[in-house]
Amino acid sequence: MGLLVISFFAFVSLGLPDGLLGVAWPGIRHDFELPVDALGIILVCGTGGYMLSSFLSGMLMRHLGIGKLLSLSCAATASTSFVYAITQHWWIFVMFTVIGGLGAGAIDTGINTYVAKYHSNRMMQWLHASFGVGITSGPVIMTLGISMTSRWQSGYAVVSIAMGILAAIFFVTKGMWEGITVNGNEEHHAESDASLIDTLKSIPVQLSMLIFFLYTGMELGLGLWAYSLLTESRGVAPEVAGIVTGSYWAMFTLGRILAGWYAKKVDDRKLIYLSVSFAFLGTALLLTNFGQLTSILGITVAGFSIAPIFPGLVSSTASRVGFRHQANTIGMQMAAASFGIMVVPSLAGVLAKIYGLEVIPLYMLTVLILMFMVFVYLDFQSKKPAKNNRCTKSR
Repeated sequence: MGLLVISFFAFVSLGLPDGLLGVAWPGIRHDFELPVDALGIILVCGTGGYMLSSFLSGMLMRHLGIGKLLSLSCAATASTSFVYAITQHWWIFVMFTVIGGLGAGAIDTGINTYVAKYHSNRMMQWLHASFGVGITSGPVIMTLGISMTSRWQSGYAVVSIAMGILAAIFFVTKGMWEGITVNGNEEHHAESDASLIDTLKSIPVQLSMLIFFLYTGMELGLGLWAYSLLTESRGVAPEVAGIVTGSYWAMFTLGRILAGWYAKKVDDRKLIYLSVSFAFLGTALLLTNFGQLTSILGITVAGFSIAPIFPGLVSSTASRVGFRHQANTIGMQMAAASFGIMVVPSLAGVLAKIYGLEVIPLYMLTVLILMFMVFVYLDFQSKKPAKNNRCTKSR
């Protein structure tokens, strides 16, 4: 239980930097004399580092052990926030963005792997709700820091201290992460972990990566374009649209907290099927465009409904790909998710430029349908004993 609590705090800390950047960016841009689109450099560099470490995390965990990997990765993210707070050079800022991405990707994948292997879907839902707490708290911390010191650096200084403490905790407890027991007994599996190459060759793994690519792209894309759609195409007041967009993300945290309560009664598969069904409803409401109220309701329903899907997909990884591929696949899924976050919302912008903003709900619904079709196919294949060599996990 102690490691689980540490994991929750780690995910709160993991969400903090993502919440800081949006509020800090005007000050960063002013201090470094940057154009407004320089934010793209930060996003690409951070995402690139995240994708690389996520993709290789299974191999790194086998060589370093999960405890050592987490302590080193958390030290990397702590040093990144510290450098942000003190550097006066843009190139150093960018360089440490890559380092921070490397650390964040390894933390994300390492803890997801731990919870997926040794805990229930309920805990996975609450783990990702913790990330929501962090990403919601980040803007508050940065706003308070700027209001009290008139410097955006103060927000990063606070977060660097929090991440430094967490890195120390991971270092002290690194031995506890190896040979973890479940219900007081050492857990053994009939199959050893597969190599990175063997995992890459697996078609279920490739399709599972596609699911994450599509889902996370749709998740972020809907939240990213909601404000523009409401204000520029549907006549919603900017103040109201801002609240609705904020509510979309707030519903994520609420949805995952509530999903944790009923996840013990509903298995991963049923939870995903139920969530996608209501996500279809929310996205369809947004597509119909019967009025402002329908649009607002559609965004809210969609945000609440899709919240449990990502944790459920992570938790059920072994059922899709087999236990020996689980550690590698979770990292690859995280890398695919990051790539989806870059590609799917960007393609929405291209389509909106050609066909107008009203194409976005149809595009997001199409992405959701494609994701669901791949999931159903993999779910069907996983029920065939001859094609599904996996170990059953203790819960």
